Amino acid sequence: MEKLGNWKRSHTCGALRKENAGAEVTLMGWVDSWRDHGGVFFVDLRDRYGKTQIVFNPEAGEMYQKAKDLRNEFVVAVRGQVALRPTGMINKNIATGEIEVAAKELKILNPAKVTPFEVSAYVEAAEELRLKYRYLDLRRPDMQRNLLIRNELYKTTRAYLDRHGFVDIETPILMRSTPEGARDYLVPSRLYKGSFYALPQSPQMYKQILMVAGMDRYFQIVRCFRDEDTRADRQPEFTQIDIEMSFVDQEDVMALVEGLTAEMMQNILGRKISLPLPRLTYAEAMARFGSDKPDLRFGLEIRDVTALAGQSEFKIFVETVTGGKTVQALCLPGGAKYSRKQIDDLAQYATQMGAKGLVTLKVTESGWEGGAAKFFSSGVIGKVNAAWPAKAGDLLLFVADEEEKAQKVLGALRLRLAQEEKLIPENSFNFLWVVDFPLLEFDEEEKRWMARHHPFTAPKDEDIALVDTAPEKVRAKAYDLVLNGTEIAGGSIRIHQRELQKKMFNLLKLSDAEAENKFGFLLEAFEYGAPPHGGIAFGFDRLVMLFAGRKSIRDVIAFPKTNAALSLMDGAPSPVDEKQLRELGIKLA
Repeated sequence: MEKLGNWKRSHTCGALRKENAGAEVTLMGWVDSWRDHGGVFFVDLRDRYGKTQIVFNPEAGEMYQKAKDLRNEFVVAVRGQVALRPTGMINKNIATGEIEVAAKELKILNPAKVTPFEVSAYVEAAEELRLKYRYLDLRRPDMQRNLLIRNELYKTTRAYLDRHGFVDIETPILMRSTPEGARDYLVPSRLYKGSFYALPQSPQMYKQILMVAGMDRYFQIVRCFRDEDTRADRQPEFTQIDIEMSFVDQEDVMALVEGLTAEMMQNILGRKISLPLPRLTYAEAMARFGSDKPDLRFGLEIRDVTALAGQSEFKIFVETVTGGKTVQALCLPGGAKYSRKQIDDLAQYATQMGAKGLVTLKVTESGWEGGAAKFFSSGVIGKVNAAWPAKAGDLLLFVADEEEKAQKVLGALRLRLAQEEKLIPENSFNFLWVVDFPLLEFDEEEKRWMARHHPFTAPKDEDIALVDTAPEKVRAKAYDLVLNGTEIAGGSIRIHQRELQKKMFNLLKLSDAEAENKFGFLLEAFEYGAPPHGGIAFGFDRLVMLFAGRKSIRDVIAFPKTNAALSLMDGAPSPVDEKQLRELGIKLA
């Protein structure tokens, strides 16, 4: 192992071109690969900027022999002269492929053990192994590309919001626990034993306080924490682009976000998108696609066939309709080719998604085929087929249940069928807004209304009168931005008047004492002149995941946790010393 001494890197491993031929250079990096041709010895030297081929000739004597000891992931420094590659030896797959460096001096700065998996673009190692050796995983070009995309999205966001007059303000990481939805991560206080801070699930109340404080355009790229079960697009700690504005309505917030989204697409992917972005109401999204974050890169729309199903003699459908429930259906073009096993698998999946059952019928030239076909007249069959329209060779799938449940089941089937039938175009980006969400949803277990977004979301002005009489009909001034079936941003216009906020708390069965205990400082702030305000938060990790073409946010976070919320590299969470617990006044059960 040698010291760097007075050597300075003159170029990165991705910088040299044919114009540099003849130049004396110093490169430093990792050995990406080596090739011994029985005479000349070749090394591809890699850093995050690219790769350069280094040539060691036998005439170099001692240096040549030292070079032959090099193996993958050794850290080395090389001095040499840039030369054009011989005709026919140009590598068109890399930016430096027209040149090579003839080595004159070599320093081995650090050898490396054999790595537990290959450091390359395509690796078959299990994710657990990659996470344990994350420092090796992050050397791989595709992982570095993900982090560079993340960095570019940071820069684009900051530049755009700065041009639009926003101020970057940090909010506390240690705050009061106000659990709403997910569980808080708690931090015990050493000075006030028995009391705890919470890590913020979002800066929601702080950003509203900033609006009351007169900082009318705030943003923050902020870490948030939720103690909930993880999945491919969820982590215990995650990043938001948090935006809040005063003296605005819903259209102002959405227009600002559309401009930011267009700039992201242009700067990162070199693509233009048409503005304004399309919109669907929540009711329309559920009715047509069975999801409040529909993927519109393909068709397969749901149809409500309740009235027609009620005209059949099929007992299940008739009882469903007379009981005030609905029959929803999906048409899969060409699906009549499905085998009995494939249809049984779909039925099992529908049951897993909450359906009581799945009725399938194949469309033929002469009518329908399937167990329930005989209960439908030719007239009803023709009208149902016309709903899409369905043609011979198609497969119809029916779910009978409460409207939203039936829609959600078919929405899940829609996605599965699109994936299996390869209906989703690759490298396609489809944005849309979903608006007019219900303000509330009823929790059957707790027998009370819950805020669908959060308790600070304002109802639509024309629906305020329904809050006391028909809360299920109240729509929110809320809006979600959806990309390819993933919610990437969600926001709302906030309640800014104490009386309306108290009414909302009462509707959620939050007593005055509870509201004062959890949110008293916000309610008090509203009495000192709170402006109308609203905002939005991007799920930044999900955004990077989609821009990078990945399927998990773990691939775009430098040091993520596993699905079990473990950090395999450093062993967190871990037990702590008994002395630390005593200082905090904590005794483990």
